[in-house]
Amino acid sequence: MTAVLQKPVRTAARRRPPVDLIAASVVLGLLAIAAVVPHLLATHDPYALDYPAALQGPSLAHWFGTDESGRDLYSRVIFGARESLLIGLGAAAVGIVAAVLLGALAALGPKPVAVVIDRFVEVLFSFPALLAALLLIAIAGPSALTQILAVGVGTAPGYARMVRGQILSAKRSAYVQAAVALGHSPARIVRAHILPNALRPLVAIFALSVGQSIVWASSLSFLGLGVAPPSPEWGALLDAGRAYVVQAGWLVVIPGLVIVALALAATTVGRHLQSGLEKGEK
Repeated sequence: MTAVLQKPVRTAARRRPPVDLIAASVVLGLLAIAAVVPHLLATHDPYALDYPAALQGPSLAHWFGTDESGRDLYSRVIFGARESLLIGLGAAAVGIVAAVLLGALAALGPKPVAVVIDRFVEVLFSFPALLAALLLIAIAGPSALTQILAVGVGTAPGYARMVRGQILSAKRSAYVQAAVALGHSPARIVRAHILPNALRPLVAIFALSVGQSIVWASSLSFLGLGVAPPSPEWGALLDAGRAYVVQAGWLVVIPGLVIVALALAATTVGRHLQSGLEKGEK
């Protein structure tokens, strides 16, 4: 009797993370280090003035060149990561929290309340977000806190409509109908079934919102409505460098590229999170 040799069953090989996700994670990791311990990456004092070295192009001595006061631009970008990331994270948090409150009231509140919230969100959504941010900054004055509130309020209406739609979809789902049939209380159904399933996509939305918020905040700083110099916040660097855009273009191009890199990295991570959550639901 011949022995039947069975081939060992091969387990599915683990998929390697996509290249774009790896690159985005590296960018976010470096910027996180720059925000927490900037001295590990910086090569100069970001506030040290050296007028004889003013407006020097990128070199081995100054990787990103110098600004109009001779300060090392690379070190200023590194030290500006903390404030820029805090503004982006804070604005994204304000926008998401406001969206959850408005969306939940519109979807779960009594009909008169829901109608009022719906009309309020529609008015906010139709109002230009940049104009609303400019109005808020004009009233409260330019500062990091004002930027956080302005950008957060500007992005909240779109996310609120998304949250409302997610909650209404969850209310009509089969598992909620089953919970109702089993006699669960409305409060328990909302707490245990509707909100966890409706708000799960916000994990990815938050990551996407961080990059968007930093771009918006940098735009406000570029208009002179953000953090005042000599802060190395990235939008403030753009604002300070625009007067020298012809003579020293790196003062605008390099901070702009850093902002774009962060926005793309956050968007990439958010997109992969969203894709993973969608696969998990299937």
